[in-house]
Amino acid sequence: MRRLIQNIICMVFITLIAGCGHKGVYSKGYYSGRDIEKPVEHHVIKKGETLYSLAWQYGYDYREVAKWNGIEPPYTIYPDQKLRILPTFAERRLIENSAPILPKTTRPETTPEPVKESVKEAEAHVENPITPPKQVNKIEWTWPTNGKILATFSGNDPGRKGIDITGKPGQSIHAAASGKVVYSGSGLRGYGKLIIVKHDETYFSAYAHNKEIVVNEGQSVKKGERIADMGSTGTDRVKLHFEIRRNGIPVNPFYYLPKQ
Repeated sequence: MRRLIQNIICMVFITLIAGCGHKGVYSKGYYSGRDIEKPVEHHVIKKGETLYSLAWQYGYDYREVAKWNGIEPPYTIYPDQKLRILPTFAERRLIENSAPILPKTTRPETTPEPVKESVKEAEAHVENPITPPKQVNKIEWTWPTNGKILATFSGNDPGRKGIDITGKPGQSIHAAASGKVVYSGSGLRGYGKLIIVKHDETYFSAYAHNKEIVVNEGQSVKKGERIADMGSTGTDRVKLHFEIRRNGIPVNPFYYLPKQ
């Protein structure tokens, strides 16, 4: 009996130690749920994945991943294809030393109704904000939906790469800017039913946890066009998780969305 108790205690202790070294988030080159001491070097493509979703998943610019694997436009990849997603030492230094230049917010004339919590109040909760530069972003952005802001962007927290907006099940989700749908599916862990829209070579936006997606991959969408219905797939409550990325790097959506 004593030996059995000792074995049980030992197993619990080992489990706790293992849990301490495990992170449930991802950063550049680290996939959600993996040990941060072991960055992922290669990824075997699954059905439904695109180069854009792969780059998004690991936090890189899609052009970087394409370059590392010798993939040319239109960036077609295939199931069971093995791609390198860990840059060389020289490439890592180049990526680490490059900082995104964030433009100021543009304010289109027509926007959806304001969210329940004002942007000014929400911005006050943002951790490690990045000051926008002098140059102006030419993309006209609008709010993807209406609702109270549940979580704000944080440059220090890998789990807060965007903002969360609450709402009702089935509430309409709109494209925050005109662009092309480059991913539509549920293959990225933690995002549920996800849409990724490419706005130009630099800017992408993502809409996660949808109940239903009403656009197809490869489809062009206009700013304000309905692309999905709000849901709770991949999460514990009804909400929209919204991200904007510049050259593969998550940026604060408040610097792009129009003031309310």
